[in-house]
Amino acid sequence: MSVLHVRLSLVTFALLLAAACATTPEKKAETDPTKAPAETPEVPYEPKASQPADVAAADAPKPAAQPATGGPSPAPAPAEPAPPPKPKFDAGLASQFKDAADALRKGDLDTAERGFRSVLDRNALADHAWTNLGLIAERKGDVDGAEKSYRRALGINPAQDAAWDRLARLSCRTRRCPQIDGELRSTIAQNPVALGPRIALVYAQLQQNKLEAAAGEAKKVLKADERNVRAMQLLAQVFLKDGKVELARLVLENARDVDREDATTQYYLGLAYLKLKQRPQAVESFRLASQLQPDFAEARNAFGAVLVENQDYEGAARELEAAVAAAPEFTLAYVNLASAYRGQQQLPKAIETYQKVLKQRPDYGDIYFNLGIAYLDSEVPGTETVQRFRTAIDYFNQYRAKGGKDERVEQYIKDANKGIEKEERKRERDKKDALRKVEQEKKKIEDEAKARAEAEAKAKADAEAAAKAEAEGKQKAEADAKKKAEEDAKKKAADDAKNAALSAAEAKKKAADDAKAAAKAEAEAKKKAAADAKAQAALEKAEAAAKAKADAAARKQAAEDAKKKPAAKLKDDDEPAPAPTPAPKPPAGSGKLSDDEK
Repeated sequence: MSVLHVRLSLVTFALLLAAACATTPEKKAETDPTKAPAETPEVPYEPKASQPADVAAADAPKPAAQPATGGPSPAPAPAEPAPPPKPKFDAGLASQFKDAADALRKGDLDTAERGFRSVLDRNALADHAWTNLGLIAERKGDVDGAEKSYRRALGINPAQDAAWDRLARLSCRTRRCPQIDGELRSTIAQNPVALGPRIALVYAQLQQNKLEAAAGEAKKVLKADERNVRAMQLLAQVFLKDGKVELARLVLENARDVDREDATTQYYLGLAYLKLKQRPQAVESFRLASQLQPDFAEARNAFGAVLVENQDYEGAARELEAAVAAAPEFTLAYVNLASAYRGQQQLPKAIETYQKVLKQRPDYGDIYFNLGIAYLDSEVPGTETVQRFRTAIDYFNQYRAKGGKDERVEQYIKDANKGIEKEERKRERDKKDALRKVEQEKKKIEDEAKARAEAEAKAKADAEAAAKAEAEGKQKAEADAKKKAEEDAKKKAADDAKNAALSAAEAKKKAADDAKAAAKAEAEAKKKAAADAKAQAALEKAEAAAKAKADAAARKQAAEDAKKKPAAKLKDDDEPAPAPTPAPKPPAGSGKLSDDEK
């Protein structure tokens, strides 16, 4: 058988054990009759039908069912104690309770807790709110808080079925079945009519392997209430443990006929079908149980386990993660979840899950076996090979120390030792290869260093030669540039001197021409001035002569006119003729005569 088959066979074993509770029940033989506790009294009358024990109803507690009719007359009943006051739920409070219960079913624990506490703030007698708060605390791993909440619910309603059932489950999970057994007997003695404590006692006796006592107590409940589904389920569990599988199946099918929506009935039917080798029916029953009640940890564990065997590891992990979320103390669910992780090749998660189981159950030998297989079978990230095999051997030895008897362990330890030897030989070869590689690398490095030194020397020589050539070239270029600059300067100086001489000659010639022109202009100006002066003198002389002549002519004419005419008397209105105005003299030197002068 392969390692994988070994793991799957352990899953099946875990699945069958899960019929009881989240942990392996205490293996105790039937108690010695001489030391057996006192027999509980018969139920004196037929009370109401019990409620399922997992999640309390989402509305107010239902009224008591009518007593069953027919059958033998019940024994005279003692005076019934006054029932506790029933909580009153108006429409708003009932809706708030339902919303909180829906949140709980969806796994939203914080919202559910706030909702139930708000219900209690409005109605302190809502006992089922305390039961659900206990369930929430259980899922959060708060065992003390869960127990306190269940007892608060029972303080309000001592006959509440769900609170007794959850308290019995919690007590047995935490390995306190004998204590809750005694408490339940005391409660039944004080109130024989209540079915809730009796059903919880059946559960506690079943966990302690007190099969005969559990069956007798379950029959007492069914005698009072023949349709009590929870009592049928527990009686069927007794039959399953006692090997009466067909009888268990018949009882469970009767319970299913009473309530087809009960997830617990479907779950135990799945177990019965599995023992009867009716695997398809078992898978379907587990699936229905998980679907009807998503927070039913045992059902989801069973469904996940069969999915592991069917190699549907992804679906199995989904179911089993939901199982451990609903019941953090559910050891077997962790075992199967680790198997699902191994099937998905998620070995670190599988090992981590196995380690969680060991924290809860350090005496659980099969976990050491599975951890040994895990380290032997696969590479573990972060763990080198030799250490992995040594860890596997260590786990196998611890398995044997815990009483493990699997004969294959000896072979697995041999396989691990062979793996260590093989790995050590491989390491030796790798070491030699590494040394050889180091020598090769060393020689390669030396050769590369030598080649690099030669290349650097050559590069240095080439660089020096290039630098020298560059310096010489630069020096020659500077000399050529200097020489050219000097020649250019000389040429420029000669050109400048020549241009200066030409400029000076031209300036001298221009100066001479200008002087000559100036002298000529001056001579012409003098000549013109002389001519103008001469002309002016002639003009003035002519004007004087003309004036003298005119004056003489005027005097002469006047004399003649005086001679010819007598002097006439002037009239008053006659004016003397104006004297002629002499013409103005032309400006000196103008040389031009006016028209009058002409």
